[in-house]
Amino acid sequence: MSYAYLFKYIIIGDTGVGKSCLLLQFTDKRFQPVHDLTIGVEFGARMITIDNKPIKLQIWDTAGQESFRSITRSYYRGAAGALLVYDITRQLHPHKPKVAWAVLLCSWLPESRETFNHLASWLEDARQHANANMTIMLIGNKCDLSHRRAVSYEEGEQFAKEHGLIFMEASAKTAQNVEEAFVKTAGAIYKKIQDGVFDVSNESYGIKVGYAVPGQSGGAGSSSSQGGGCCS
Repeated sequence: MSYAYLFKYIIIGDTGVGKSCLLLQFTDKRFQPVHDLTIGVEFGARMITIDNKPIKLQIWDTAGQESFRSITRSYYRGAAGALLVYDITRQLHPHKPKVAWAVLLCSWLPESRETFNHLASWLEDARQHANANMTIMLIGNKCDLSHRRAVSYEEGEQFAKEHGLIFMEASAKTAQNVEEAFVKTAGAIYKKIQDGVFDVSNESYGIKVGYAVPGQSGGAGSSSSQGGGCCS
Protein backbone atom coordinates (compact mmCIF):
# COMPACT_ATOMS: atom_id res chain seq x y z
CA MET A 1 0.00 0.00 0.00
CA SER A 2 1.29 3.46 -0.87
CA TYR A 3 1.05 6.41 1.48
CA ALA A 4 0.19 10.07 1.09
CA TYR A 5 2.70 11.07 3.75
CA LEU A 6 5.29 9.41 5.94
CA PHE A 7 5.77 10.87 9.41
CA LYS A 8 8.82 10.04 11.50
CA TYR A 9 8.36 9.74 15.27
CA ILE A 10 10.79 9.38 18.14
CA ILE A 11 9.81 7.95 21.54
CA ILE A 12 11.77 9.40 24.46
CA GLY A 13 11.80 9.19 28.25
CA ASP A 14 13.49 7.42 31.14
CA THR A 15 14.30 3.72 31.20
CA GLY A 16 11.42 1.57 32.42
CA VAL A 17 8.53 3.92 31.61
CA GLY A 18 7.18 1.57 28.91
CA LYS A 19 8.31 3.22 25.68
CA SER A 20 8.88 -0.06 23.85
CA CYS A 21 5.64 -1.51 25.24
CA LEU A 22 3.71 1.43 23.81
CA LEU A 23 5.32 0.88 20.42
CA LEU A 24 4.65 -2.88 20.49
CA GLN A 25 1.03 -2.34 21.49
CA PHE A 26 0.56 0.17 18.68
CA THR A 27 2.27 -1.83 15.92
CA ASP A 28 1.43 -5.41 16.97
CA LYS A 29 -1.49 -4.92 19.38
CA ARG A 30 0.12 -7.03 22.08
CA PHE A 31 1.78 -6.56 25.45
CA GLN A 32 5.01 -8.27 26.46
CA PRO A 33 5.87 -7.69 30.13
CA VAL A 34 9.19 -9.58 30.19
CA HIS A 35 11.86 -7.80 28.21
CA ASP A 36 15.41 -6.62 27.81
CA LEU A 37 16.56 -3.03 27.88
CA THR A 38 16.48 -1.19 24.58
CA ILE A 39 20.06 -0.82 23.38
CA GLY A 40 20.51 2.27 21.26
CA VAL A 41 17.44 2.61 19.03
CA GLU A 42 14.77 0.18 17.81
CA PHE A 43 12.23 0.61 15.04
CA GLY A 44 8.55 0.05 14.25
CA ALA A 45 6.11 1.18 11.57
CA ARG A 46 2.37 1.19 10.88
CA MET A 47 -0.17 2.66 8.49
CA ILE A 48 -3.01 4.85 9.78
CA THR A 49 -5.59 7.10 8.11
CA ILE A 50 -5.89 10.86 8.61
CA ASP A 51 -8.48 12.87 6.68
CA ASN A 52 -9.09 9.83 4.44
CA LYS A 53 -5.41 9.76 3.50
CA PRO A 54 -3.08 6.82 4.24
CA ILE A 55 -0.25 7.94 6.52
CA LYS A 56 2.77 5.80 7.31
CA LEU A 57 4.25 6.25 10.77
CA GLN A 58 7.93 5.36 11.06
CA ILE A 59 8.74 5.16 14.76
CA TRP A 60 12.11 5.16 16.49
CA ASP A 61 12.12 3.80 20.04
CA THR A 62 15.10 5.11 21.99
CA ALA A 63 17.02 3.86 25.01
CA GLY A 64 16.40 5.81 28.20
CA GLN A 65 19.82 5.33 29.77
CA GLU A 66 22.06 8.37 30.05
CA SER A 67 24.85 6.47 28.26
CA PHE A 68 22.74 6.41 25.07
CA ARG A 69 21.65 10.07 25.15
CA SER A 70 24.11 11.06 22.41
CA ILE A 71 22.62 8.41 20.10
CA THR A 72 19.08 9.55 20.91
CA ARG A 73 19.95 13.17 20.13
CA SER A 74 20.99 12.24 16.60
CA TYR A 75 17.42 11.05 15.88
CA TYR A 76 15.68 14.26 16.96
CA ARG A 77 16.66 16.15 13.82
CA GLY A 78 14.72 13.92 11.47
CA ALA A 79 11.53 13.63 13.53
CA ALA A 80 8.17 15.29 12.88
CA GLY A 81 6.73 14.06 16.17
CA ALA A 82 7.93 12.92 19.58
CA LEU A 83 6.20 10.89 22.26
CA LEU A 84 7.62 11.97 25.63
CA VAL A 85 6.78 9.22 28.13
CA TYR A 86 6.80 9.06 31.92
CA ASP A 87 5.53 6.48 34.43
CA ILE A 88 2.63 7.68 36.59
CA THR A 89 3.51 5.07 39.24
CA ARG A 90 6.24 3.95 41.54
CA GLN A 91 6.95 0.27 40.83
CA LEU A 92 9.57 -2.38 40.19
CA HIS A 93 11.52 -2.35 36.94
CA PRO A 94 11.00 -5.85 35.44
CA HIS A 95 14.19 -5.65 33.38
CA LYS A 96 16.37 -5.82 36.51
CA PRO A 97 17.84 -9.29 37.24
CA LYS A 98 15.84 -10.97 39.99
CA VAL A 99 18.70 -11.90 42.32
CA ALA A 100 19.58 -10.82 45.84
CA TRP A 101 16.06 -9.42 46.09
CA ALA A 102 16.34 -8.08 49.61
CA VAL A 103 19.60 -6.27 48.85
CA LEU A 104 18.56 -4.80 45.50
CA LEU A 105 14.98 -3.87 46.29
CA CYS A 106 15.75 -0.21 46.86
CA SER A 107 17.63 0.01 43.56
CA TRP A 108 14.66 -1.52 41.74
CA LEU A 109 12.28 1.11 43.07
CA PRO A 110 12.72 4.46 41.36
CA GLU A 111 12.08 7.47 43.50
CA SER A 112 8.40 8.29 43.44
CA ARG A 113 7.74 10.76 40.58
CA GLU A 114 11.32 10.38 39.34
CA THR A 115 10.40 9.84 35.68
CA PHE A 116 8.00 12.80 35.80
CA ASN A 117 10.66 15.03 37.35
CA HIS A 118 13.05 14.17 34.51
CA LEU A 119 10.63 15.40 31.82
CA ALA A 120 12.13 18.89 31.77
CA SER A 121 15.54 17.47 30.89
CA TRP A 122 14.12 15.34 28.07
CA LEU A 123 12.12 18.27 26.76
CA GLU A 124 15.17 20.53 26.81
CA ASP A 125 17.05 17.94 24.74
CA ALA A 126 14.18 17.68 22.26
CA ARG A 127 13.81 21.44 21.88
CA GLN A 128 17.56 21.89 21.46
CA HIS A 129 18.13 19.18 18.85
CA ALA A 130 14.82 18.89 16.96
CA ASN A 131 13.15 21.22 14.48
CA ALA A 132 11.18 23.98 16.19
CA ASN A 133 7.84 22.75 14.82
CA MET A 134 8.09 19.15 15.99
CA THR A 135 4.83 17.99 17.58
CA ILE A 136 5.33 16.58 21.09
CA MET A 137 2.82 14.30 22.81
CA LEU A 138 3.29 13.86 26.56
CA ILE A 139 2.16 10.39 27.70
CA GLY A 140 1.65 9.33 31.30
CA ASN A 141 1.98 5.56 30.91
CA LYS A 142 0.73 2.73 33.18
CA CYS A 143 -2.59 4.38 34.01
CA ASP A 144 -3.96 0.86 34.61
CA LEU A 145 -1.95 0.96 37.87
CA SER A 146 -3.81 3.91 39.33
CA HIS A 147 -3.57 2.40 42.84
CA ARG A 148 0.20 3.03 42.57
CA ARG A 149 -0.19 6.51 41.17
CA ALA A 150 2.53 8.98 42.19
CA VAL A 151 1.73 11.69 39.62
CA SER A 152 -1.79 13.08 39.30
CA TYR A 153 -3.51 13.53 35.95
CA GLU A 154 -3.72 17.24 36.66
CA GLU A 155 0.04 17.52 37.13
CA GLY A 156 0.70 15.91 33.76
CA GLU A 157 -1.92 18.10 32.14
CA GLN A 158 -0.41 21.24 33.70
CA PHE A 159 3.13 20.34 32.58
CA ALA A 160 1.86 19.85 29.04
CA LYS A 161 -0.04 23.13 29.09
CA GLU A 162 2.97 25.08 30.36
CA HIS A 163 5.24 23.67 27.64
CA GLY A 164 2.84 23.59 24.69
CA LEU A 165 2.51 19.81 24.51
CA ILE A 166 -0.41 17.51 23.77
CA PHE A 167 -1.23 15.30 26.77
CA MET A 168 -2.78 11.89 27.37
CA GLU A 169 -2.51 9.15 29.96
CA ALA A 170 -2.27 5.65 28.50
CA SER A 171 -1.68 2.00 29.33
CA ALA A 172 0.55 -0.12 27.13
CA LYS A 173 -0.78 -3.17 29.01
CA THR A 174 -4.51 -2.63 28.41
CA ALA A 175 -4.03 -0.56 25.21
CA GLN A 176 -6.03 2.32 26.71
CA ASN A 177 -5.35 5.49 24.67
CA VAL A 178 -2.33 3.96 22.89
CA GLU A 179 -3.87 4.17 19.42
CA GLU A 180 -5.26 7.60 20.24
CA ALA A 181 -1.87 8.97 21.30
CA PHE A 182 -0.10 7.98 18.08
CA VAL A 183 -3.00 9.05 15.86
CA LYS A 184 -3.61 12.37 17.63
CA THR A 185 0.07 13.23 17.20
CA ALA A 186 -0.22 12.45 13.49
CA GLY A 187 -3.34 14.59 13.25
CA ALA A 188 -1.47 17.56 14.72
CA ILE A 189 1.39 17.08 12.25
CA TYR A 190 -1.06 16.80 9.36
CA LYS A 191 -2.76 20.05 10.42
CA LYS A 192 0.62 21.81 10.40
CA ILE A 193 1.13 20.60 6.83
CA GLN A 194 -2.29 21.94 5.85
CA ASP A 195 -1.49 25.26 7.55
CA GLY A 196 1.81 25.57 5.69
CA VAL A 197 3.97 25.29 8.82
CA PHE A 198 6.15 22.55 7.32
CA ASP A 199 8.09 22.65 4.07
CA VAL A 200 7.33 19.04 3.10
CA SER A 201 9.97 19.11 0.38
CA ASN A 202 12.56 19.27 3.18
CA GLU A 203 12.77 15.76 4.65
CA SER A 204 14.77 17.03 7.63
CA TYR A 205 11.39 17.93 9.12
CA GLY A 206 10.58 14.22 9.38
CA ILE A 207 7.91 14.26 6.69
CA LYS A 208 8.04 12.55 3.33
CA VAL A 209 5.46 12.95 0.57
CA GLY A 210 4.28 9.67 -0.93
CA TYR A 211 1.87 9.43 -3.86
CA ALA A 212 0.71 12.59 -5.59
CA VAL A 213 -0.84 15.00 -3.11
CA PRO A 214 -2.35 18.21 -4.53
CA GLY A 215 0.31 20.90 -4.36
CA GLN A 216 3.03 18.43 -3.35
CA SER A 217 5.30 15.95 -5.10
CA GLY A 218 7.12 12.79 -4.18
CA GLY A 219 7.44 9.07 -4.68
CA ALA A 220 5.40 6.14 -3.45
CA GLY A 221 6.26 4.05 -0.41
CA SER A 222 5.21 0.73 1.08
CA SER A 223 3.56 -0.13 4.38
CA SER A 224 4.81 -2.35 7.13
CA SER A 225 3.87 -3.28 10.67
CA GLN A 226 6.95 -4.03 12.68
CA GLY A 227 7.40 -3.98 16.43
CA GLY A 228 10.46 -2.57 18.10
CA GLY A 229 11.34 -4.54 21.21
CA CYS A 230 9.25 -4.65 24.36
CA CYS A 231 9.12 -2.41 27.43
CA SER A 232 11.97 0.03 28.02
